[in-house]
Order: sequence, then C-alpha cells, then structure tokens
Amino acid sequence: MQVAGGRMENVAISGLSRALVQNELLLASDAESIVKLAQTGGISFVEQLVQSKKMSAQEVALFASATFGLPLYDLSRHNSDSMPRGLLEQDFIAANRLLPLFRRGNRLYIAISDPTQSSVLHAITFKTGLTVECVVVEDDKLGALVGRLAENSMAAINSLAAEEFGELEIADPDAEPSSDGLPDVDDAPVVRFVNKLMVDAINGGASDIHFEPYEKFYRIRYRVDGVLKEVAQPPLAIKEKLASRIKVVSKMDISERRVPQDGRLKLVLSKHKAVDFRVSTLPTLYGEKIVMRILDSSAASLDIEQLGFEPEQKELLLRAIARPYGMVLVTGPTGSGKTVSLYTCLNILNKPDSNISTAEDPVEINLPGINQVNVNEKAGLTFASALRAFLRQDPDIIMVGEIRDFETADIAIKAAQTGHLVFSTLHTNNAPATLNRLLNMGVAPFNIASSVLLIMAQRLARRLCSHCKQPVEIPPSALLRAGFKQEELDGNWTPYGPVGCDQCRGTGYKGRTGIYEIMPITDAMIRLIMSDGNAVQINDLAREEGMVDLRRAGLLKVMRGVTSLTEIEAVTNE
Repeated sequence: MQVAGGRMENVAISGLSRALVQNELLLASDAESIVKLAQTGGISFVEQLVQSKKMSAQEVALFASATFGLPLYDLSRHNSDSMPRGLLEQDFIAANRLLPLFRRGNRLYIAISDPTQSSVLHAITFKTGLTVECVVVEDDKLGALVGRLAENSMAAINSLAAEEFGELEIADPDAEPSSDGLPDVDDAPVVRFVNKLMVDAINGGASDIHFEPYEKFYRIRYRVDGVLKEVAQPPLAIKEKLASRIKVVSKMDISERRVPQDGRLKLVLSKHKAVDFRVSTLPTLYGEKIVMRILDSSAASLDIEQLGFEPEQKELLLRAIARPYGMVLVTGPTGSGKTVSLYTCLNILNKPDSNISTAEDPVEINLPGINQVNVNEKAGLTFASALRAFLRQDPDIIMVGEIRDFETADIAIKAAQTGHLVFSTLHTNNAPATLNRLLNMGVAPFNIASSVLLIMAQRLARRLCSHCKQPVEIPPSALLRAGFKQEELDGNWTPYGPVGCDQCRGTGYKGRTGIYEIMPITDAMIRLIMSDGNAVQINDLAREEGMVDLRRAGLLKVMRGVTSLTEIEAVTNE
C-alpha cells in the first residue's frame, strides 16, 4: 500500500500510529518522527501526537473509538471518588497513562487514549485477575486526571499525619505499667502515619500489614479475608523512617538491618480495648520488608456455631473434647484458623473446676480463666519445657501451640496417656497424613493409637457477600469434575458467584468460613495404625467410615450458597 510519505513496510510504526497512517490521517514520515520523539521523551505516542499539533486530543479519541469499536467516554463528568482503589499501583497508572474507572463483578473498565497497548492491558489482567474492558478518552483530560491523582497520593501521608487519635498510644506488652511518655519523635508525621495504618487495619478486619520497599516505589498492603490488597504508596524517601519507627516500638535493634528480627507491640485504642501486634522484619534487596500480624483477640469468634462445621462434624468434635483424657490434633497451613478452632474448644471446656494451661508462640487470643504462656526459645522456654512445667501444676487440660519435634510429641502423648486432655497442632495437608507425620517424628505406633482421639484438618474460604452475590451458570461437566455427584446436579440448589458492591468493597466476598475434615480414631483405625498402615490406607479407611474430606465439605457450602466453586477449588487445591 502506497501512502503520501513513504511505503508502509519501511516504517517502524504499529498500533494506533499505523492505523492513522492507513486511514491517511497522518503521514508515515510524521508518524515515525512522533514515535521516535515519544520514545526519547518517555511519553506516550498520543501525548506526543497532541503536542505536535498534528491532531487534537478529541480527534484522536473519536478516531480510536470508531476504528476499534470501543465506547467514547467523557472523563470530565467522571466522579474520581468512585474509582476502585488498590487494584493498580500509582506508578503503573502514571507510567502507562490510564485509569481504572469502575469495576463490575470480574470486569475492570479502564480509561485509555491508546487502546492498542495490548501488553499493558495483559499486565493489568495479570495484576488484578480481572477481565479488562477499555473505554476511549481524550488524552489531555486523561493526563490531567492522572496527574491530579498522583498529587493526591503524594499528599496522603501529610493528611494522615494531621489526624488525631484521642487516647491512642503504643505500649510495651511485656513491660510493667509506666508513667513515662513516648519519645518526642511521637509528634512526627511518620509516627501518626503508622498509627493510622494500624487503626485502619484493625477497623477493616485485616490480619496482617505488609510494608514492602522496592527499587522505585514503596507499597503497603493489608491482608483481608486471606487476600492481600494495596492500601497506600507513601514516598520512597521515608522507607527508613517507617522501618525505624516500627522497630523502636516493637523493641527491636534499629541499628541492625542485615538480619531478620522479631518483636511485639501493643496498640492501646481506649481504656477498654488494646490490640497486640507481632512484628517481623526481613532484609530485602531494597530495604527491610516488615510484616505486622494483628493479634486482636476481641475479633475472634469463639462460638462453635459460627465456625462452619457440618452438623455431623460438630458432633464428632464435641464428643472427643468431652473425653477426660487423650489428644485432639488440628492441622492445616499457617492462617487456616487453627488457633480459633482450638480456643473455641477451650472456651467450651473453660469452667471453674478445670485447670487449663497453654503454651503458644505467641499467645494470640487472651481468654480469662486460662493460664497462658508465651514460648521464648532464646530464654530456654520451649514448648517441651513449658509442657514439663504444666505437668507439675496439676493440669486437667493442656494446649501446646505446635508439635515441632519428637521431644514435644513424646511429652504431649505421655500427658494424654496419664489422664490429661491435650490439644495441639501440626502442619500437614490433611487429617490422615498427620498420623504419618507423628510416625516420622519417631513416635511409636502404639503410643499414637493409645492417645490420639481425633484429628481435624481445616482451611478458611471466603464467604460470598450476601448483598451482591448472584446465581452463576456452571456447566454440568465442570461440576462433576469438581466433585459433585450426578444425583446432586438434579437437586434443588443454585451455585452463586461474586459480583462486588460497596458492602464488600468490590471484592464480592465478605468474611470467611471454615471447611473441615474430621477423622476420629476408631477401633478399626487403631488396628491399621498398629499394623503400620500408611497415609493412603488410613485415608481409604476414614472415607469408608464416613469421613467428609476438605473438598466435599467445601462443595456442601457451595450448594448452600455460602461460597463460590472457584473459591473452594482454590482453597482445597485439588
């Protein structure tokens, strides 16, 4: 094809610039020149095109909309307060000259002046996990709004610093009460910024706060309902001040940046409410990454009816913890709700006539009436040493935070065999594998068979938002592959999926529920353990005896509309 500036095949242009040349709205030589200028100046082709006055921003938008069949959107009428937050980093938005306008279910609508940037659109899909839909906007309005949002982002720390917190203070959780105030640095903006982040995390139901330094930006994320979400991008220049502040109040060495450190702090919100934080630092390539785990015992529900047990599972658990002695084990990955499950059991058993002691690393839920011990391995207070001390204190019920080695396992099992009810956790994928884990630690089959009463594996799955969830169409073949039975497909139930609304902050999910796999140790299982049965044989026997595995427990919640099939498939990972 011949055009008025040269032959197309000799010009290094593509995308929007190529379309303009093909439609004879721009000379090929001009297009090539504008592309080179844009690359040299580090700006977009459309921005350089408008600056060169070859076309106006409105003309480019009208052409792109008509040529690529995309809606034309007037940014001047858009309410920037309604834009979804935390999906894309501010640096990414500015560098690629685009804006996330709004979200509808799993679709994210992006305002862009050059819709041919396929690599950028693929990157958005990868970052957000959402389907991207483009709308074309005028480049001058887009640039102005992107710049305004960037200024607001940079000013965020100053506005946060100006907020007041009333009686908010940070106290040393291990120190005696003192009248000494905090250092003068407490008046600094960084201090107020950190305080604000912690308060917002608590109010938003977050379980962790991540402070993450990178080469060109610094981001802060909350983990809410098991999912990380970006909440702020403070200036990179304050990363050392943020790290120092957190380390000071967490009783860490602020001069040491080369090795990981652990610490704790207590945030006093009022006379009646204080929240503990467990803090961990990790030296990375561009600074110290800090993770603050929120240990808010008041936020933990210890009502067994709210945890998500199936009726039969709840009956099995209650029957086991009513026994006078033996061992109940809970297994699952970090963050799967094991501590809440254990404390729910302890709360049921917490009566005036019971002596209950726990050893944890660290204590996450404070429960009156229970003697709780923080493990401190540096001081020699290990799980094993704490357990030995418990046995000298006339206990009825003992909880060991985690069985990590043979010594702890051996003492716990002997306690279970000598008239004590023992609770503990292990890290295995399912209930049957827990028995093999104990065997691999060196525990004799006879000791396992004579002490363990019940093993419970668990996961946490996000609940669908009750305000916006909608029925979804899922092919029968996909339901069968997921584990549903053929007769269940004909039943009177409907699968639901996430949509997103103001109540759930656009995620489609709000809160979490437990899914459980409960395996009581029956006489048949004891015989199998004594004959050196492996995890596969134990699993087969448990299924024959009616055990509901994790996937099946999740599918039952899908049938009741509690969560989505996508969430259960992700959580059970089968």
